Amino acid sequence: MSPGMSTLTFSSNPRRERVSKKTRVWRSALECTLFHRASPPNAESAPRQSGKTLRGAAARIAGLLQTVKLSTGRDLQYFAALAFAYARDDARAKALANDLDKSYPEDTIVQFNYLPTVRGRLALNRGDASAAIASLGFAVPYELGRTRAIDLDWTAMFPVFVRGEAYLAAHKGSEAAAEFQKIVDHRGLVLNQPIGALAHLGLGRAYVLQGDIPKGKAAYQDFLALWKDADPDIPILKQAKAEYAKLQ
Repeated sequence: MSPGMSTLTFSSNPRRERVSKKTRVWRSALECTLFHRASPPNAESAPRQSGKTLRGAAARIAGLLQTVKLSTGRDLQYFAALAFAYARDDARAKALANDLDKSYPEDTIVQFNYLPTVRGRLALNRGDASAAIASLGFAVPYELGRTRAIDLDWTAMFPVFVRGEAYLAAHKGSEAAAEFQKIVDHRGLVLNQPIGALAHLGLGRAYVLQGDIPKGKAAYQDFLALWKDADPDIPILKQAKAEYAKLQ
């Protein structure tokens, strides 16, 4: 499995989709950074472990985004910003977010879904989980709603996913589990987004944080089953296997 093969990100038996070039580009950019984060968000060694890989991911995103114009719409610009945030290229992520804010000051989805998500992820990059949780609070009334994203509803529930990561970083396992469970419970909204499978990994980490090892192991097993045919060199998959092995 490689970034850009979006259906494969949820399960290992993909059905290929007919999607536009723009869709493939921004999917690939975001998947690239999601898959190349080795460490969980509460790991103190995250920058040391994954810094080189994420710099490579940021370079890949920049190359991908050269093939389309950011002026093609708010959704592409949002995913570019989120991808750069996950790649820890905070300057570019912040610049794109600020431009979105300026260009769409009265757009509900931008103001209460997209921007809180990007800013929440940037706060996590700074190590400020409390600020991330506060930012993402603005998205709660809107995070289960549909948007007009390009080709598919790929914007659905990203605020929930980032909030789950924020609670993990804050060592709040119960709250984190509740957020990731929302994603698992809304498969019809998540569709084939990568966070559909990654929510199971988040659940495993949240249960372990709570000390509930049996539930944690079960959630890890669900994630590994979904990705059983995935490329074994994907950093986040290697990390998940290592974490699961420690539970045996």
